[in-house]
Amino acid sequence: MKRRTFTRLAALALAAGVAGTPAMAQEVLKVGAVAPKTGPLAGGAAVSYWPNVKLWISDVNARGGLKVGGKTYKLEAIEYDDQTNPGETIKAVQRLVDQDKAKIVLPPYSTGLNLAAAPIYARYGLPMITSTATTDKADALSAQFPNVFITLGGAKPVVQGVVDTMVKLRDRGDIGKKLAMVNVADAFGIELMNEAKPAFKKAGFDLVYETSYPLGTQDLSPVMKAAKAAAPDAFIAWSYPPDTFALTEQAIVEDLKVGAFFTAVATAFPAYAGRFGKSVEGVLGIGGVNADGEAFKAYAKRHEEVTGAKPDYWASAMVYSSFQVLEKSIEAVGSFDNAAIIKHIKATSFDTVIGPLKFDGHNNNPSFWTVGQWQGGVFKGVASTGRDGAVDVKKKAAWK
Repeated sequence: MKRRTFTRLAALALAAGVAGTPAMAQEVLKVGAVAPKTGPLAGGAAVSYWPNVKLWISDVNARGGLKVGGKTYKLEAIEYDDQTNPGETIKAVQRLVDQDKAKIVLPPYSTGLNLAAAPIYARYGLPMITSTATTDKADALSAQFPNVFITLGGAKPVVQGVVDTMVKLRDRGDIGKKLAMVNVADAFGIELMNEAKPAFKKAGFDLVYETSYPLGTQDLSPVMKAAKAAAPDAFIAWSYPPDTFALTEQAIVEDLKVGAFFTAVATAFPAYAGRFGKSVEGVLGIGGVNADGEAFKAYAKRHEEVTGAKPDYWASAMVYSSFQVLEKSIEAVGSFDNAAIIKHIKATSFDTVIGPLKFDGHNNNPSFWTVGQWQGGVFKGVASTGRDGAVDVKKKAAWK
């Protein structure tokens, strides 16, 4: 486990005073963050997670700090690299609470690391507003751990969004019914694959090729060669960032001719379009945003100004929104009473950069984007469970 302070945005601020009198230091509040900086998921966390930690702390401090009761605190990030290792995630949370005395500990990155860390967050009673976990276990999780909240949705609605999108393309005559589908063999990919297979069968699709591959697989050319040999009309991958890039590259190399090409996490990254240029036009991926909405555009502008990088078009805004929920609940409660903060989160509708956010009785956010598509150089939402701003899906053109 490696500790690194990501930024000292909370360098002691001097309180205003009369000239000649000693200045008083504003109190600093430690905010713990644990996510991959190394390992297979480091690339995804570097896009969606860590920049939003920096942005949120910058925004809070720019407003004067976090207002808790009669005090205002400047925030300071204490960061740990969990190396994409669940054991390291758990150890980092323990160290943040027991040794670093962090009052706030942000949730980790990815489905698997969040599920693995849920018991330790519950043991400490920490609010755990996950922003990068996709799972249908929300009901069971909230029953076992009432402090855990799911914002990014579950496997069933995500899969249904993809199925509905493929059905629309098929019914328009843009694709046939032959489907190739692959998945990364971790909690995220396995759950989505297990949900998708019967859902596509029920919708009348024929699965002509399927396989899984280990997290961190370097060479995915055999997967794409076999998929192409099956002559599918559409290709779907429940993938993480390294494999999303690798599968797309191999699809271009093999000139995979399909009317619909879907990859999951990282498809919405600006770097994806930067890597593949005009070939991304029409590529489908998990998530999306209301790219033309004023709230997202304002958020994206601040993100680039503060971090020097563009946000992705899916999880980035959700990560920031989850921090907004935590911030507003702490200020509303007026203390660091975690039980009271969790109660407030359960009962409140929040105005965030993704729009209104209100959790249901199982601590699940019912309104989220499920499918997006690259159109005109922007990844736009095409399907959701209740978000405004969707655009119509298009057939995938030939690779450029």
